[in-house]
Amino acid sequence: MNIIDESGILAISTRLQRLSEQLRKDGALLYKSYDIDFEPKWFPVIYTLHHKGILSVVEIANEIGYTHPSTISLLKELEKQKLIRSKKDKVDERKRLLLLTPKGEELILKMKPVWDVMSAVLSTIADNQNNLLQAINEAENKISQQSFLQRALQLKSESKE
Repeated sequence: MNIIDESGILAISTRLQRLSEQLRKDGALLYKSYDIDFEPKWFPVIYTLHHKGILSVVEIANEIGYTHPSTISLLKELEKQKLIRSKKDKVDERKRLLLLTPKGEELILKMKPVWDVMSAVLSTIADNQNNLLQAINEAENKISQQSFLQRALQLKSESKE
């Protein structure tokens, strides 16, 4: 056990990042083992467009829970890979709508069996005494009601009283 592991709740962000990086790295290697050239960071956009069809940049950002700039940077990468394309909205010419290209659709078909394997393996990892996914849902729900910063500043002001 290292100092970060010993620090308990204080290092939760570091530990979640470490876990996320490990899953992302192994995910990339798993895609490679299936001869699929795919970056795990592209997953939220590809998966969203696969299920939702055509969406605007703002709609995609809302669906995946990323900031607008982060979403745009991902979209640029995916357009460069020719996995998605954009078209102008007929109603609002300024608005860009995004959708999967035929190459993107083809990729989805190759990835579906991998997603089944990933789901099965991740279920065994998350399904422990304290269900990881359930705990994440609960924590995200609490944060959506009042952010970490809001809670900390409230505690700070209460301690001054």
